[in-house]
Amino acid sequence: MMRQIGKQILTILGWLLLASLARADSLVTTIVTDPLTGVAIDGYDPVSYFTETDPLPGSPDFEYDWGGVPWYFASAANRDVFARNPEVYAPQYGGHCLVSLSRGYLSDGKPRLYVIDALKLYFFYSTANRDAFLMSRSDVLQTAATKWPDLSKNLSGPQGETPAASGLPSGEAASIDPSADTGAASEAPAPSAAAASSVAPADTGGNVGANTDSASPETQHG
Repeated sequence: MMRQIGKQILTILGWLLLASLARADSLVTTIVTDPLTGVAIDGYDPVSYFTETDPLPGSPDFEYDWGGVPWYFASAANRDVFARNPEVYAPQYGGHCLVSLSRGYLSDGKPRLYVIDALKLYFFYSTANRDAFLMSRSDVLQTAATKWPDLSKNLSGPQGETPAASGLPSGEAASIDPSADTGAASEAPAPSAAAASSVAPADTGGNVGANTDSASPETQHG
């Protein structure tokens, strides 16, 4: 009798383990979040990429939920700007690496490895991936745009809310001017033409942290 009960318990535990593994697999989210806090793009302020020379860490005091996850901001003004036009400031493809996406798989981009191209923010897994984009912008953008619809089907989180690039070559993408909004959001400047093709310096420790070494194994999803 006890042996039978023991087998039943082991069976139940096995099913629970399989269920938890399936759930963990589904937690590859549409928007890249910190695995410990669940905050988008490691808590960096997405607006600051366009208004500062270096992206700023956000604060839980200035939080806004969008796309099913919380976003942190450095100020109330930045939070309000984002709330009015989240698609303008959020990283394209939810922060997944643009080059990995163009190659047919998903890999989390790193907020300190980024490029702003045609007023759109892109993240990259490694400096090598970012360099690959800089050498072939149009091809990478177009290929990524064609692969995103299929790859994003397996991601958890609200679909259709995460900004994705139009696939147009650099310089042809339509720009959006958030300065058309009025009110508190006007306290923070809108993305400027000067930011249309800016790149985080590859040789600056603050922009390329130790965990962005291109020689480290790349995590693939999907």
